[in-house]
Amino acid sequence: MNSISVRALLVRGMLAGLAAALPALAVAYLLGEPRVDSAIAFEEAHSHEHGGAELVSRTMQSTAGLSTGVLVYGVAFGGIAALAVCVALGRIGRFGPRATAALVSLGALVAGYLVPFFKYPANPPAVGDPSTLDQRTTLYFLMVVLSVLLSVGAVILGKRLAPRLGNWNATVAASVAFIVAVGLAYAFLPSFNEVPEGFPATVLWQFRLAALTVQCTLWASFGLVFGHLAERLLAPRPTAEDQVAATGATGLATAERP
Repeated sequence: MNSISVRALLVRGMLAGLAAALPALAVAYLLGEPRVDSAIAFEEAHSHEHGGAELVSRTMQSTAGLSTGVLVYGVAFGGIAALAVCVALGRIGRFGPRATAALVSLGALVAGYLVPFFKYPANPPAVGDPSTLDQRTTLYFLMVVLSVLLSVGAVILGKRLAPRLGNWNATVAASVAFIVAVGLAYAFLPSFNEVPEGFPATVLWQFRLAALTVQCTLWASFGLVFGHLAERLLAPRPTAEDQVAATGATGLATAERP
């Protein structure tokens, strides 16, 4: 990979992230926002404090605010994932650009979201003690960092075991090591159960399921779009003119033979 290819892939990754954010935004608006409204209604009904004027209206939050957040998230992580593809291409196996993009997207979803999510799932408004917010935020990002580092370590372990165990057995061994390490992190890191009494379990479940669906939509869309763009850049298909020129060159070489 030269600097020109890396820069071109970075730009394509950001564009792919923007494109992937659009269906994720639709999912977030259709599935997530109604649950947020339900949680806010519960919070207001059980709050004994009278809030002042809103700095940002709920309508603005659910439209422009949501759109800005999801689109910026998609562009930023699209660029990061594109750089990860540059590093992984040719180093994790004999995979082409499209397959490498799919594997990196899957790894980003699992290591960057699913593993932390199952330890510290997303909460709607009214769920969670405000006094533990900083602690919960710190632990969540710690879990993200641990998950990413452990996934990188699992890939390195699998590559080192492959010559002795074979690709399949090495992959299984590395996966087991990753699961065990994540399980230990789950066991030693503190947990939180701060759902207020009377909060509808259906709203909580549907909100978390919507958050999970948004991430799955984002990374699946990114893998498909960026894989296509990366393959067109790094492994372009020959055009009709190239095929004609190649055929002519082959014919000329055959005619020149004694």
